[in-house]
Amino acid sequence: MTSTSPSVKPVTEPGRTVLRSFELKGPAGNLEAILNTGSPNAPFAAVVCHPHPSRGGNLHNKVVYHAMKAINSPDWGLECPVLRFNFRGTGMSEGVHDGRAEAGDVLAAIHWLENEYNLPIVVAGFSFGAAMSLYACCKPSADEPTPKIVRAVVALGLPTQADGHNYRYAFIAGCSLPKLFLSGDQDEFGSVADLNQVAATTAEPKKLVLIPGADHFFSGRLEAMQNALAGWLREQLSWPK
Repeated sequence: MTSTSPSVKPVTEPGRTVLRSFELKGPAGNLEAILNTGSPNAPFAAVVCHPHPSRGGNLHNKVVYHAMKAINSPDWGLECPVLRFNFRGTGMSEGVHDGRAEAGDVLAAIHWLENEYNLPIVVAGFSFGAAMSLYACCKPSADEPTPKIVRAVVALGLPTQADGHNYRYAFIAGCSLPKLFLSGDQDEFGSVADLNQVAATTAEPKKLVLIPGADHFFSGRLEAMQNALAGWLREQLSWPK
């Protein structure tokens, strides 16, 4: 799958961060995207995926933003480029919301980052974005295998129950990518028991981190989430390139 970045607009933020606002080519049309550039010596690049569009999720979601900062900002010592994008049918992205096909949008974002940086890639997502990240990275198809450049996946606030449905993610049982499951221990869409079961039934390497007192949106606990995320990623920097 090819991707393009027409009308790239660089914008300087305070400090060293530069924003690039553009569109990348997805399977259902162009996807609105923002790139926070990183250090020239960044060890990897990252995609961060947003929560469910019908619940107001988009690339500006506060959890998505704070996850991006943990990976991109010098404050956490990583300074990696981070791509955020709107799923199909969200914001200025073309297409119509599907609920499962958005995994293809994640793959399009991965391919864009691969073409742009050729660095190992971390794929992270929050809530619905976490589920789509897992589908994209751990459930490859013959038509769209998981890119070999993906080295880890992070599921923030992975939902295990919502709108009367239960989700168990059996397809990740054989996923050998390093995986971080990071949620609040008061998450109303993912109980501790459910998250323990999901983590227990997936392949190594994996890590489950529960932030004490945090709900689904890490309200009042965003910095704790950032510290856990950045700490785990620093542990992964020994990956072979």
